[in-house]
Amino acid sequence: MAKNYESEITQFIKKYKAEHPDTEARQREGRSRLWDKQLDPEYQEGFRAGRIPQKPYVYQTD
Repeated sequence: MAKNYESEITQFIKKYKAEHPDTEARQREGRSRLWDKQLDPEYQEGFRAGRIPQKPYVYQTD
């Protein structure tokens, strides 16, 4: 492949980001809303305590 080759997808993304300069900030905001959360240790401990071990061969019915 040539060193200066850019796929159509890369060209589209570069063009889109040039036309919408706030894209990366909105992506970071969306990520923080969905993923960057502080977890309550008490809830986490409750979830761990309530776990039931999974049996091997879960799809086998006997």
